[in-house]
Amino acid sequence: MNTRNKTPSKYVYYGLHLYFSGLSLRKTSERLSQIYKRNHVSIWNWIQKYKPLKIRVRKRKILEYIVDETLIKIGSEYIWIWVAIEPENRQILALTISKERNMFVAERFLSGLIRIHGKHAISTDGGTWYPQACRFLGLEHHIHSSFEKSIIERTMQYIKDRTESFDDYFPCRMKNCKLKHVQNWLRVFVDYYNKEIKPVK
Repeated sequence: MNTRNKTPSKYVYYGLHLYFSGLSLRKTSERLSQIYKRNHVSIWNWIQKYKPLKIRVRKRKILEYIVDETLIKIGSEYIWIWVAIEPENRQILALTISKERNMFVAERFLSGLIRIHGKHAISTDGGTWYPQACRFLGLEHHIHSSFEKSIIERTMQYIKDRTESFDDYFPCRMKNCKLKHVQNWLRVFVDYYNKEIKPVK
């Protein structure tokens, strides 16, 4: 990873690790500065520069996709986060954002998911946009079991907890913002999450 101020990669990744472990940008800066001095702006810049090209997951058999979406506030507007996880390994297989929630967005999200990971059954909360999208893509669809509901809800709550103060740290003042900075942050978050989550044996 290249950075403008030539910070050694080991310190960049340690800073990202601290931040995604739950520290604020300023707390991350304070902790990191005990071994390598960098301010909170540097941490923010690293998050924006470190952009995995795709979500990385451990290669294990996928049983099904558990899919859900949730609403978060960024600045003055609300956006939808769409998430797909695998129930056995609990890893995030796909994540995207949109300003609308409908069958067309759901179909686009699921289409990208199966293009990378193949066709598998889809478990959802029963939102009307999912059955239509699944029929269009030829996917088996069912409503969450209590187990599936519990693990997707825990994942979604974790994501919401980490994005709760997002705009305090990453404000966007651009007109007609495309929310690219949000997508960058989420991509780094998922990459970190999938590396840290303990595999189920």
